Amino acid sequence: MSNPTIDLLLRHRTHRAFTDDPVDEATLATLFEVARRGATTSYNQQFTIIHIQDEQLRQEIAAVTGQAHVAGTKGELFIFVIDLYRNACIRQAADADLVHASRMNAYMAGHNDAAIGAQNMVIAAESLGLGTVYLGSINADPRRMIELLGLPVYTYPAFGLLVGHPASEPERKPRLPLSVTVAVDRYPVIDDPVAFVESLAEYDAEVQEYYGTRASNTREDSFTHLIQTRQGLGAAECSPMREVFTEQKIGLY
Repeated sequence: MSNPTIDLLLRHRTHRAFTDDPVDEATLATLFEVARRGATTSYNQQFTIIHIQDEQLRQEIAAVTGQAHVAGTKGELFIFVIDLYRNACIRQAADADLVHASRMNAYMAGHNDAAIGAQNMVIAAESLGLGTVYLGSINADPRRMIELLGLPVYTYPAFGLLVGHPASEPERKPRLPLSVTVAVDRYPVIDDPVAFVESLAEYDAEVQEYYGTRASNTREDSFTHLIQTRQGLGAAECSPMREVFTEQKIGLY
């Protein structure tokens, strides 16, 4: 089955190199509009987008991520913030309690809102010929991000997003087969991890070919080897997120 929307979604790839061409104001307005029109839990609308335009601030954020493509002025940088603060203020105005703002339920709802809004923006951007890259790397130092952005309690920097005119057309990364990512009625518990890894041999070969033949940063690797040797070692994967949650008064219970 195919139509223009499905074709667009299936063409998705990550862009990390952008031209100097700015994203025009009309396009920016459209991207913000589609982001805010995404589905939202219980109509709470618990996220805020911060558009980074100050060059020095962007350099500071790039330093947090440790990624060269975040620095400079190419592409537009957005930070998606889980925002329970705004509704807490609305409740405070009525002398209502603020208990819910500190619940994990509220954090999850806010994160979902932010992710849905961001994906709306990505799809719209790609439909306009722009490229995008998500930046989970801002969580390498969430305290620094909170400081840089002046985030109050009941907020958390979920992820960044770069949007711009692509300077190249990178290859698509292979995805896990549907046979292991889609189930019916019950979760497919893995009884034999070794046999399961062996069952991914064909997919591993596809990933090896991708890494070995892509236009830049080639390496010898497979999906299972990557998970077995590198998962959890990145700065954004082992930063003190739980402690920062407590400091921000979110996800406490």
